[in-house]
Formats: sequence, structure tokens, C-alpha cells
Amino acid sequence: MAYDSNNIFARILRGEIPCKKVHEDEHTLAFHDINPQAPVHILVIPKGAYVSMNDFSARASDAEIAGLVRAVGKVAEMAGVTEDGWRMLSNIGENGHQEVPHLHIHIFGGCKLGHMLPRTGA
Repeated sequence: MAYDSNNIFARILRGEIPCKKVHEDEHTLAFHDINPQAPVHILVIPKGAYVSMNDFSARASDAEIAGLVRAVGKVAEMAGVTEDGWRMLSNIGENGHQEVPHLHIHIFGGCKLGHMLPRTGA
């Protein structure tokens, strides 16, 4: 999947599409998902043009990597989900059902989330 500079997250970063901002710093932007799947559903994105975690881990600077990891933790704490538990999810590629070609991490919480995948005998 190639980076599309007109994807929705790139447009949000450029200010072309509004978002309900939760947190912003030098390297990241976090905002509420427009179609929440849990009481707390926040997206955290790097400000750089990275398609996926594969792309980000290969090309991002150490400061960008640390910034994203710290932002995810900070946003989860700000959202009040750290005590009861929360889920972090990033879909990558076609088999991972990635829909937007810009790295984004979902933070889900505020309720019991259940199993993400069915348990197997393996």
C-alpha cells in the first residue's frame, strides 16, 4: 500500500478536515474517532507520512518513535482507561484490514471489550 497524501488523516493533519482533538505534540495528533466502536475510541497518528507500523519502524526517527509510544500512553491516561484496561490496535495491510494508508493506532476502552479474535485450539 503506497502512501496517499490525500488520505483522510493527511487532510486532518493539514487542517482541511476538522477533528475533535484530544492531544497534539511535535510528532503526533490524537482525536476522537468519528464512528466510535467503544465508549472511548481515540486515534493516535504520527504527523509524518507513514503508511503502516512496518513503514514507521523502518523510517521514523528515534524521536518520532518515542513520541508516538509516549503519546499513546498519555492519551490512554487522559481518557481515563488505564485503571480498568484498554485495547490498542493498529490494522496493517490488506490482511489486517487497513483502510487508510496512514499509520494510526486505535485506543479502545470504557467497557469490557471481549475477545478480539476467536480462541483456537493452538
